[in-house]
Amino acid sequence: MAYTDELDAVIACEQRLRRQIAMRLAEESGMAPGHGLSEEALAAADAAIEAWRTEGEEQQDLAAFRPIGPLQELLAEHQSIIERIEDMRDRRLG
Repeated sequence: MAYTDELDAVIACEQRLRRQIAMRLAEESGMAPGHGLSEEALAAADAAIEAWRTEGEEQQDLAAFRPIGPLQELLAEHQSIIERIEDMRDRRLG
């Protein structure tokens, strides 16, 4: 049986979420479904991910009192995966 690294699977999950965020942003901007993801769509996803990360806990806490949409759910899930990747890397260095 071939060796598989758990970190590789988690990183692959992060990349899938990144593409899902890009697709959601493209849909919300009116792009027809079925089109391939452009570099611009992936760049927009990266910008949304960074904005979500740097937004601060107080903004995310405020969101707890109102329903979040599909994009915010994807961003929150992505942030959780990123934190898991960082934890795994830290444990390997420790």
